[in-house]
Amino acid sequence: MSGAKEKGSVYDTGAGVEVREESHTIGVLVDNEAGVLARVIGLFAGRGYNIDSLTVAEVSPKTHQSRITVVTRGTPAVIAQIKAQLDRLVPVHKVTDLTVEGPHVERELMLIKVVGKGDKRVEALRVADIFRARAVDSTNESFVFEVTGNSEKLNAFVNLMAPLGLTDISRTGVVAISRGSETF
Repeated sequence: MSGAKEKGSVYDTGAGVEVREESHTIGVLVDNEAGVLARVIGLFAGRGYNIDSLTVAEVSPKTHQSRITVVTRGTPAVIAQIKAQLDRLVPVHKVTDLTVEGPHVERELMLIKVVGKGDKRVEALRVADIFRARAVDSTNESFVFEVTGNSEKLNAFVNLMAPLGLTDISRTGVVAISRGSETF
């Protein structure tokens, strides 16, 4: 996955120029200390930027650093501004726009509960098999499936499960890493 994703809206700048809003996956290496996540989120909230997905976890116990992965949308100018403002935050060590800086892998984990009987139950199992979803819990009337993949795959799974008795969803948000020998 490289290059800006084609999701989003097109805006007219008023000068007859249309600008496309793009989705970007941004990795941010930060100190793992109290308040850092709040500062990063505050940057987005204070400027009216939306966060489509947010994940954070410690990636280096030795250096006490965490990696924040943010999926956000905006025009190219807005994305550039977001990256510049993130880079200026004191606990930030590195900002990487994975969407434009080369090939990368994105994954998300989802747990989804489907309640049903009879043919709908059988169909839910068939769809889960196609998507390589794993049944992690089962009762006589329900399944909880675990499915991983890119967000588009998870959205497609949700759309197919909706008429089969979908009752609950929990998603982790996107995690991403560059491909090849590149390091964060």
